Amino acid sequence: MARKNRSDALTPESVLQTFRKARTPLAYAELSQLLGVEKRHRDDLDEMLNQLIREGRIIRMRDAYGLAETMRIITGELEVQRSGVGFVLPEDSRGKDVFVSSRDLGDARHGDKVAVALMPKRRDRNPEGRVVRVLERRTEIYAVRILDARGRGQWLAQATDPKLGFHLLLTSSDPDLQPRKNDIVLARIGERLEEHLWSGSIKSVLGSEINLDVQEQLVKFNHHVPAEFPQAALEQAETLPEKPAQEDFKNRKDLRELPLVTIDGETAKDFDDAVCVKKIAQGFTLWVAIADVAHYVAPSTPLDDEARERGNSYYFPKSVEPMFPERLSNGLCSLNPDEPRLAMVAEMDFSPDGKTLRSDFYEAVIQSHARLTYEQVHGALEEDDHSVRRVMGSLLPMLEQAATLARALKQRRHGRGSLDFDLPDPTVLLDVQGEAADIQSRPRHFSHQIIEEFMIAANEAVAEFLTKRKRPMLYRVHDQPDPDKLRALSKVLERTELDVSLPKKGEPADPKTLQAILAAAQDTDMEFLVNRLLLRSQMQAKYSPENLGHFGLASTCYAHFTSPIRRYADLELHRALKAVLSGLGPKISLKQLKALGDQLSIRERRAMAAEREILKRVTVMFLLDRVGEELSGVISSLTDFGFFVELSDLLADGMVRLSSLTDDYYAFFPERHELVGRRTGRTFRMGQKVSVILEDVSLSRLEINLTLKPEKSPEETASKRAAKGSSRKGVQKEDQKKAPPKAPKKAPKKARASVPKDSPKSGRKTARKPDPSRRG
Repeated sequence: MARKNRSDALTPESVLQTFRKARTPLAYAELSQLLGVEKRHRDDLDEMLNQLIREGRIIRMRDAYGLAETMRIITGELEVQRSGVGFVLPEDSRGKDVFVSSRDLGDARHGDKVAVALMPKRRDRNPEGRVVRVLERRTEIYAVRILDARGRGQWLAQATDPKLGFHLLLTSSDPDLQPRKNDIVLARIGERLEEHLWSGSIKSVLGSEINLDVQEQLVKFNHHVPAEFPQAALEQAETLPEKPAQEDFKNRKDLRELPLVTIDGETAKDFDDAVCVKKIAQGFTLWVAIADVAHYVAPSTPLDDEARERGNSYYFPKSVEPMFPERLSNGLCSLNPDEPRLAMVAEMDFSPDGKTLRSDFYEAVIQSHARLTYEQVHGALEEDDHSVRRVMGSLLPMLEQAATLARALKQRRHGRGSLDFDLPDPTVLLDVQGEAADIQSRPRHFSHQIIEEFMIAANEAVAEFLTKRKRPMLYRVHDQPDPDKLRALSKVLERTELDVSLPKKGEPADPKTLQAILAAAQDTDMEFLVNRLLLRSQMQAKYSPENLGHFGLASTCYAHFTSPIRRYADLELHRALKAVLSGLGPKISLKQLKALGDQLSIRERRAMAAEREILKRVTVMFLLDRVGEELSGVISSLTDFGFFVELSDLLADGMVRLSSLTDDYYAFFPERHELVGRRTGRTFRMGQKVSVILEDVSLSRLEINLTLKPEKSPEETASKRAAKGSSRKGVQKEDQKKAPPKAPKKAPKKARASVPKDSPKSGRKTARKPDPSRRG
């Protein structure tokens, strides 16, 4: 056979046929040899291969090329990390995330829907692939930050999302769209000019990046948080009455005389749950009344379609993007005091020790007797504030009974192994101008736990009721912890004095075992490390039609019922409950429920990511004028290039880079969560307290850079101590004569959050200071 030595002998089909005959991926040299391509025609082969790669017919692998038709192709959403690597989240949620190196991303950008070809799997490694085609761009408009003006109506800008590593050369023909340096603008991306540079046009100017309103708009835009409601949804909302009509009360139990109350944050505006407790001979009766949103929002209507698309409400320091328009969320469906409202009620009897004796569910009309706050209930029940107790009046005995029942329910939940992690709960405090004034740990009282326990009880009762009747529904599930991370924790604990043991390889984890570890570490030097490593081992809770149980709550049957104003999953559960009570069959299949559960889980992760990012941005803004200050914190994680410090006063993480440590070379021991100096033996470990200097903050990179506070030499410390003692010696006795010693000031107690992994508390109903915990 004559060797091919002319460029015109190369055709797409001849290249593809060569791969088919080889039946294996081919390195470039092998392909050239099989095709008979001489060196002087290699450019033609390169062009042909690039064309086939662009068409998705050939896949470039690490050291070879493969035929796309013989390789497994997976489609999904691309998530790019700040490091530049990516992960493709398969559309089939049963599949594992596919790792994509930065060189294999092609033109794909964060958030795009892509097709990725799987490479041969390496042993004990997650799937790895290469993006072969962008199926759908997430967006063509991006939020960018103006770096500088280039003259002639041009500006150089950088993407504000750290996961998007490109720049834009922007133009604007509109005289009103003339941004300044450090302004945030929305721009439409154009053609690629260089590897990381694209052309673009300015669509709108949001404003200065150091404005909190602009930062909120920026985060909402980057995370695709919906803001405006479609006109059809608003029009449907306008057709609803301002208050329930008398005919709506028919066939409903009238509970308007029952002293139900709402307990929420001080600035909450939408109230979707009210509670009441009554002492009975067998123990207690608990009523949990939840806003009957399903009565007003029918499936497949504009309001329902938009709520389903949003999935949940989104909370920010200054604003909230609700799942329903305010006409419903703050008006018709909100259980406002002294207003008749339609509700779905879970009525439950408990023994004195919190065991469920009976449960009943029905439609009702209620009327909240008071709008109470957590602080009020805390003052009345825990601080015995007589002025607050007088305001409570006749409701006080009911609240005291509620506290007694809540303690019994919590004790029973704890007894079955429910996990409570000790985590700080940051909140942004705003000044009168609406700007961030401080970031603090939110106070947490037993009044919060009262509502949490009642919501958990109602959620479990409804889930068990529907399960016994074999009704298809969305469960709130929380799978077993990651076994690899538990084994890593086990290795850490082996080097400590804690008398605990973790499940062996192949054995299922038991919530009681993890609970015992948390208890053993409490009030020890290991508390921070154990809490964080156990928390990181937990899987993410999600929605599923398959009842996998809820590991964190140690619950065998759990669902979300108590927040239909703010979570679509709860609204769907209300519809299932109503159908069973009415004797109707299911209107949604298991396949549809599976798709809905996957979508709602994704929307929940979007909300969490947006809330984390705005908190990070507010923290960075708050630190802009504090560079050079000394701060204290705890090492929260370590890497081979440095360690993160959780700042005690701000509840935010900053990075101390190894390059800033000049006293030694440090080795990283990931299994021990330690950095150790090779010469000095100086050790940095997770949970260690450190003093640091705020070196630099960057709003564009969302980075907080720290350096360790320099240690004083022993000679310097001894010298200063001697000088201080000498200067005080002559005046100490005279000082004591002049004034009696003052009692030491009691340091304010740091708020401790003891919250289950998937706590049902959700007081985040305010546009001013949202409560980050979640009911039901």
